[in-house]
Amino acid sequence: MIVLTDSAVEAVRSAMTKAESAPAGLRIQVEAGGCAGYKYMMGLVAAPEAGDAVVENEDVRVFIDPVSQPLLAGTTIDFVVALEGSGFTFENPNATNSCSCGKSFG
Repeated sequence: MIVLTDSAVEAVRSAMTKAESAPAGLRIQVEAGGCAGYKYMMGLVAAPEAGDAVVENEDVRVFIDPVSQPLLAGTTIDFVVALEGSGFTFENPNATNSCSCGKSFG
């Protein structure tokens, strides 16, 4: 379904160890919005929701809701550290266009 690079797995692991309560994993979903039509949403959650796909990358669990699954199929998520800032990047084969910040696609 999706792939997290080693850098992304380490970033999620680091966030999970710093979280106040022990999260079960990372929830990734797509919502309408952003400058290109859809935007990526991510956050640590205590448990998956009903119908979520559960993808395991090493010891990191990723939860994806049923609506977002076809929009994220085949996506590679990376974590990049650059002078302009650090953050997650998405290589989504389903995106026909994207905004310049890389957080929105159509």
